Order: sequence, then C-alpha cells, then structure tokens
Amino acid sequence: MKIPYGKQFIDKDDIKAVSKALQKDFITQGPIIEQFERKVCRIVGSKYAVALSSCSAGLHLALASIKKTKKKEVITSPISFVSTANAIIHNKYNPVFLDIDKYSLNLCINKFENYISRNKNIIAVIPVHLGGYPFNSKILFNLAKRKKIYVIEDAAHSFGAKYEDGNMVGSCKYSDITVFSFHPVKTLTTGEGGVVTTNSKKIYERLLRLRSHGIEKKTNQWKNKKLGFTNGKKNMWYYEMHELGFNYRITDIQCALGLSQLNKLKKVVNQRARVAKIYDKDFKSLKNLFLPQNKHRDTSSNHLYVLNINFKKIGLTKYKFMKSLYEKGIITQVHYIPIHLHPFFKKQNIKKVNLKNALNYYNQAVSIPIFYNLTKSNQRKVINNIKKILTKKAHQ
Repeated sequence: MKIPYGKQFIDKDDIKAVSKALQKDFITQGPIIEQFERKVCRIVGSKYAVALSSCSAGLHLALASIKKTKKKEVITSPISFVSTANAIIHNKYNPVFLDIDKYSLNLCINKFENYISRNKNIIAVIPVHLGGYPFNSKILFNLAKRKKIYVIEDAAHSFGAKYEDGNMVGSCKYSDITVFSFHPVKTLTTGEGGVVTTNSKKIYERLLRLRSHGIEKKTNQWKNKKLGFTNGKKNMWYYEMHELGFNYRITDIQCALGLSQLNKLKKVVNQRARVAKIYDKDFKSLKNLFLPQNKHRDTSSNHLYVLNINFKKIGLTKYKFMKSLYEKGIITQVHYIPIHLHPFFKKQNIKKVNLKNALNYYNQAVSIPIFYNLTKSNQRKVINNIKKILTKKAHQ
C-alpha cells in the first residue's frame, strides 16, 4: 500500500457523529451547522463564523462581502492553489502577484510595502499561510490599514495554527476575514467544506445572505412589509431575496463530522508537529537540500512538509526524484505550480512583480508525506529512501 502525501484521520467518534446526524430531522440547514460555527469561534477566538461548502466558496464570498470601491487590484501570492486567484477574478478584480519570502514561503512583506507605497488602486490583499506556516499578519495588517486595504487571510492550510503572540489564526486580530479549508488532506475535515471567520457583524450578515442565494430571513431587514406580515404577524412562508447570491451551503452531516473532528484538534496538530520535527532532524545535514519553515513547528499547523532540493546541483530531475519515490510506494506532490504559469492566467492582464523567489521555489519544491496517522515505520521509510536518492547522486 502506498504512503500518500496527506490523508484524513477518521475514528469511531466521527463515524458515530455522522450516523447520529443522519437520523436527525434536518440533514441540511439545521441546528448542527450553527453548533459547528459557534465551536469554531470559541477555538479561534473570532466573533463570527460562517460554514460553507468549500474554502474556495469562502474566498469567493469573502471578497464579495467587502465594501465596493473604485479600486480594482487585489494582491496575493503566486504560490497557492488556483482558487485564491480565481476568487479575485470571480469578483471582477485584477490579481497582482508579488514574490514570496524564500524561508516562510509566504508573501514578502518588503515587496508588499513597496508596492502599496507606489500604487493606490488596491482594495484588498490575500496573504496565504502556505503549508500552515503563520504569515506575519500583524505587520501586513498595520501596513494595509494605513492605506485602507482589506486583509483577507487564505488560511486554507492553517486551522490550529497560531501567530507568534499566541493568538489563533482565524481570530481576525490581524485581518478583516479569515478563510479555512476542511478538505480531507487538511488538519481537520468535513469531507469537503470550509469556514469564514470575521469580527465584523456587517460582513457576517452579508456572508450569511450570499451563502444562500442572497436571501434575507431577518424580519427587521425586510423591505416589503405588506408581503411579509399579516395584521402585524410574520408570514411564516415569507422571505426576501436582496441580492444575487449562491448555493454555498454546507450540510448538517458535514458539520457533525466537523464537530467531532474539532475535539481532536490539539492532538492532531501536536502529532503533525512531531512528524515535522523528525524530518527536520534527519534532513538538516543533507547537502543541496533547504528546509523552509522549520523554525516555528509549534505554531504552525504543519499541513505540508516541503523540501527544496537543488536538482541541478545533484544532477537529477524533479520527475525522476518523485518517480523513484513512487516506485518505492511513496507519493509526493508539488505545492504549487505558480498560478501565473497556468494557461488561463497567462491570457489574463495580470501584474507580476519580480517573482524570482516563487519560480526558484517551484523548481525545487517537493511535498513529502505528513499526516496524523503516519506511522513511525512509514516515516522512516520515507526518510531512508530520500536520503538514499540524494546521497547516491551526491557521490556520483
């Protein structure tokens, strides 16, 4: 059986929770969704949370929920999944890709500060916490607020991560909105799904409307009182559509799984950190190998473990390296192909500002297996095979 690069952890409690939810009167649009949202708020320290069908939906609605202005640019990192940039285009904004920091693999603060000092057309920035490694959001937030730029954190990889000051990613202490993913390879899962957190009541209420077709059910927001009420009494069938929204709803079944998964957050995050630290120790002495993100294992969610290998120096292609591991039963991946290299984005009018670090990173990046129930023997298999390949090439 092959070792995947990532995998969900499902136990008997999760199965029991889902089974119980299936026996409820409501399996969607029911009370379990709100229970899940409240628990997310308690864990991350935000005022509000809106659970959705995916993180991609969350990014889309996050940008849709902010106040519109004449500004049209949204800054983000080229090293992310395409949904980050897709959300920008869905909202009819123009993506601007700035380079990454080669150690954190997150958006370069200096490049951000320089760009916003020279450009006034920026409505928002979407920093990406790549691999669960917390972005230095405090500095970025302070810079952004001076220019009245919204900060929307793409924290798809980062549920359970903390900033250096101990606040949880998702608290929105240093952002207007944070978006998480609960895809199976993430820290916790709801199958598919995501959640948006915010401390703004206005943004929260707009997210709720947009999640479900733009429909408003709060009576104090209704515009047509004659249709909504009979002799002062609320008409039980009535609702109003106030804007063009979407069906981005999550189900009670998924949220039942999510509630159960939240109970395991601490042990899952701690175990992923242990796995990452073992890799750090075993790989630190290898030549032609750089280990980004290895200084903050205890605050990261450690969603990914990325090796940066100088394939040119060792005389090996990335393809042959990954294929050799695959033949040994070890599945690796690359996170990510720089977004601006995709054919769709090549056709768009997209600003790209000196992406040297991003391109160098892509040429060298390989993600290796890391997940909660990766056994010690399988991790040792991964380590030994990687060492064997790299040391063999180094001595040829």
